[in-house]
Amino acid sequence: MNSGNLKYQFARLSIAEKLIAVNVFVFIVNGLFTFLMGMPSNSLIRWFELPKDFIDFISQPWSLVTYSFFHGDIWHLFWNMIMLYFSGRIFLNLFGPKKFISVYFLGVILGGLIFLLSYNVFPALLVTNTALIGASAGVTAVLIFVCAYIPNQEVRLFIFNVKLWYIGAFFVLVDLIQIPSGGNAGGHLAHLGGALLGYVYARQLLKGRDIGEGFTRMLESLEGLFKKKEKKAPLKTVYRRAKGKGVSNANYDRESKQRKIDTILDKISKSGYESLSKSEKDFLFKAGKDD
Repeated sequence: MNSGNLKYQFARLSIAEKLIAVNVFVFIVNGLFTFLMGMPSNSLIRWFELPKDFIDFISQPWSLVTYSFFHGDIWHLFWNMIMLYFSGRIFLNLFGPKKFISVYFLGVILGGLIFLLSYNVFPALLVTNTALIGASAGVTAVLIFVCAYIPNQEVRLFIFNVKLWYIGAFFVLVDLIQIPSGGNAGGHLAHLGGALLGYVYARQLLKGRDIGEGFTRMLESLEGLFKKKEKKAPLKTVYRRAKGKGVSNANYDRESKQRKIDTILDKISKSGYESLSKSEKDFLFKAGKDD
């Protein structure tokens, strides 16, 4: 498979699948590089992990985001990516990739900040020498977002149908229980930070307020900085469209589809996902896959 084909296949992935691919790639490269170079397994990670001390954090502020791309072992990576895949599919049936990225990385950031705060405030954690890695805070933010946005939507879990809010409550409860009983209190606190972000974001969005709008605009500005400026095309002769010709069929279909999506999303905001008819749910699902 050549590089052009790889780029094409990557471009076809949903934003959740792209994040999964990046996390897996980072895990493989980190493992291979440190092994082949005869280096300790954490040689690269230590430059990207989130340290517990504020002084150390100030010296590597990028770690508030980069910690989420590194994982301790294959199972840590596996379970995070499985959860991201399934919760991402539900999320992207409701909203586009920009909102997904905002929820995910705001969850990563808030989870990291709660980790930092906890290890510098709570006496039981002050003596612990640790650092934070893993995508769990961002994954939890996406999961709890969909659980709070459409709480009564049922999903198939093995042989049972379970409401989403039951699943969200279960994961939050597990993290709360494990804080005092395990050796990963910081990780569970970061999960709860992501959960808090996801819950608040969803509930505010149902009220018509997008708390991540500013963050989304900032990401769009950063994206604009990295985009190459398009070369100006040479002047060429153009002709006025014949009178009576409307917009092209393709443009009309796109606009019509977007209007229908907006109408359905407005209905979800006012009455919840359960108020949709089967045809509306099917249309939203198909639109999410097409995008």
